[in-house]
Amino acid sequence: MPRTKKVGPTRGLGTRYGSTVRKRYIKVISGLKKAQRCPQCGFVRVKRKSVGVWQCGKCNFTFTGGAYMPSTKLGVVAKRAAKSEVAAAAAAKPVKEGNA
Repeated sequence: MPRTKKVGPTRGLGTRYGSTVRKRYIKVISGLKKAQRCPQCGFVRVKRKSVGVWQCGKCNFTFTGGAYMPSTKLGVVAKRAAKSEVAAAAAAKPVKEGNA
């Protein structure tokens, strides 16, 4: 008897939809099911509550992220840009001196 092939998350799709679509699907679903780290407490207990909403099972911290991953590349870039804007605004702000 031949051994069956392990197909992972695409087991229900069979040979339909093409190999490229099935590979993308595997990447997205495996990333969704993978254990994620909480940005608040650091434990690996984050689960998706709904599309874009994630919650830590340990500290109950709820935050937004990507639809399939809690942190996206675009979110990291946006956070970095916001951080640099705040730093630039703080550096440009004139320092008030007391009345002497």
